[in-house]
Amino acid sequence: MWLFLIAQAQVFAQETAPAADQPATNPFASMLPMIIAFFAIMYFLMIRPQQKRERERQAMLSSLSKGDNVVTTGGVCGNVVGLSEDRVVLRVDDDVTMEFVRGAVAQVLPKEDKNK
Repeated sequence: MWLFLIAQAQVFAQETAPAADQPATNPFASMLPMIIAFFAIMYFLMIRPQQKRERERQAMLSSLSKGDNVVTTGGVCGNVVGLSEDRVVLRVDDDVTMEFVRGAVAQVLPKEDKNK
């Protein structure tokens, strides 16, 4: 009985063993499609949306004009009273102005309707 099982195991091992004339497969080549798919998913889920947000932010900063109500990254709300290439002057209260770097503007608030 044992001899029969050993003989069957040897036959099975010979059938499943790779032939000597077949080249060994490269494990990197078999994983290449998965790696490409991973980077494509990362691009479309992380990199591309971040680039889109940055373009929108740059457009918002370049379209700042006097009279806009803005909020800075520090939470200061004010009205734009002066602009330069890299600076923004905000009026935060009567007779109180503050100067910020243009990049510190987080968002532009909608203009208030004076007729209300």
